[in-house]
Amino acid sequence: MADASGSTTDRKEEIDRYTGDLARADSKNEVLAAIGRLLGVPAPVGSPGTLDAIARRYQSQADDAADVQDRVEKIAASGLPSVWVGSTGAKAAEVVGAAGRSAGQMAEAFRKAAKALFALADAITSARSTDKEGRRHLRKARDMLGGEDGFFDDLVEKDAEEAERRRAQDTAGAGANLLYAAAQEVDDAARTAARELNKYAAEARAGQMHTDTISAADRLVLADVGVYGGPQEQNELLTANDLERAGRFMERMNAEDEARFERMLADAKSPQERAYLVKALAAGYDVDEVGSFRDKIHGKDPAWLQQHLSPVVTAGDSKKDEGLNADGSNRNTDYQWFGDEKWSQEGSTCVPSSTVTARAMVDPVYALELTGGPSGQEDDPDAFRDRMHDEQLRLHEEGDGAYTHWWSDVPDGMDSDGQNKIANSEISPHTGSSYEYQQVRDADARRDVLPDIEKSVAEGKPVPIEVEGYDKDGRHGHQMMVIGQEGDMLQIYNPWGQTTWVSEDDFVNGHMDKASDSRMPDAFAVHLPAE
Repeated sequence: MADASGSTTDRKEEIDRYTGDLARADSKNEVLAAIGRLLGVPAPVGSPGTLDAIARRYQSQADDAADVQDRVEKIAASGLPSVWVGSTGAKAAEVVGAAGRSAGQMAEAFRKAAKALFALADAITSARSTDKEGRRHLRKARDMLGGEDGFFDDLVEKDAEEAERRRAQDTAGAGANLLYAAAQEVDDAARTAARELNKYAAEARAGQMHTDTISAADRLVLADVGVYGGPQEQNELLTANDLERAGRFMERMNAEDEARFERMLADAKSPQERAYLVKALAAGYDVDEVGSFRDKIHGKDPAWLQQHLSPVVTAGDSKKDEGLNADGSNRNTDYQWFGDEKWSQEGSTCVPSSTVTARAMVDPVYALELTGGPSGQEDDPDAFRDRMHDEQLRLHEEGDGAYTHWWSDVPDGMDSDGQNKIANSEISPHTGSSYEYQQVRDADARRDVLPDIEKSVAEGKPVPIEVEGYDKDGRHGHQMMVIGQEGDMLQIYNPWGQTTWVSEDDFVNGHMDKASDSRMPDAFAVHLPAE
């Protein structure tokens, strides 16, 4: 959370450090020096008036979008023209439905963005008042002490002088606490605003697809398609990153490839089939490869497409708080299946296993290789498990993973370099973003990285996280993936074959056991997609 005077976290750290100096000071001059440093920390910055004006404009745009939604829904309710029959009528209905949902989402986005900006403006106003009061206490303490002592004056402190110094320290300490509270208030509000604005910017997905190859109506429908099996708004098939990359690749096509790809889209038997073709293009495959993929999935129903191409479906009740199990894990956990086999690890292969699933989420061609085999037509869960096993071992080797003994072939974990290596070799080529390893050993570091994590997953880029804990048996480590974000909640894929939601506070304050178990509560590192 950067501004012209440094980040809010930097200001908090400075205030905390100088408050410690103040508490440890045992002379008048040391107290005055600490007060001077505290007064030198910049006050909260930002323009509440400007933020209020932007928020009011967003409110007005939310009203406009809601009006558009009402008009589109009236068109849908009154029926489409009778001359629109067959595929034309179906596509027209898709466009009208997508337009109505898009307008509704736009209205909600503008309203919530306005709310976040109003809250930020109020927080800055309140924090400035708190900060001002804190500085008044600091200046009062400085005045109580008068000027600095000379060398000889400072050699001996009389009882009365010590009592006055301690009173000044108490007054200055109260001021320092107010400065910290002000910095904390702005920090919290700025993070909330950043989270909301990043999310809604990513959700304006149709606008991410900059191409004239397909019409604006088709782009709108593509952005609206959901994965079969869960609520549409929680299971968008094409992410913002998919749409941006696909549009960019379409613009680079020659005339022949463009015509071939347009025919594939036109001949698709469902919106989902059409969207998976676009997702394959976004994953980096050329038109010949997309054509081969199309031949394997053409005409399949949405349920088949989901089972074979989308490893994770988010259930409508997945965020409901159902309490904790005895081991500290969430009771509300959803297993992700292919038939009667889970998308899960075997043995100590959490890193390659989470990477396999993350790649399958962004690369439907790869997902079909795992689920459907060479022909793409298989429905055998046991064969899927065999292919998953082989992929887990391949990635374990690729990441120079450890084994239980030097002569063993049983995997036993992977270090951070290996984790970053396979994220970059397996996921990055299909999202366009390389991964960078970053340690987050304390609450402030985890809080700082949250906006970047949430922005990445909102755009459709999974974020590997490393968790750990210690008990009588020593250290326990594990890798999981952040794959979604809603409000102040993070969706976590655990390679034990399950997904669940944790709060931002859980991530920051050492409660990641909710996504695994009590052995591994602390997130200590992330692999963050670079811009």
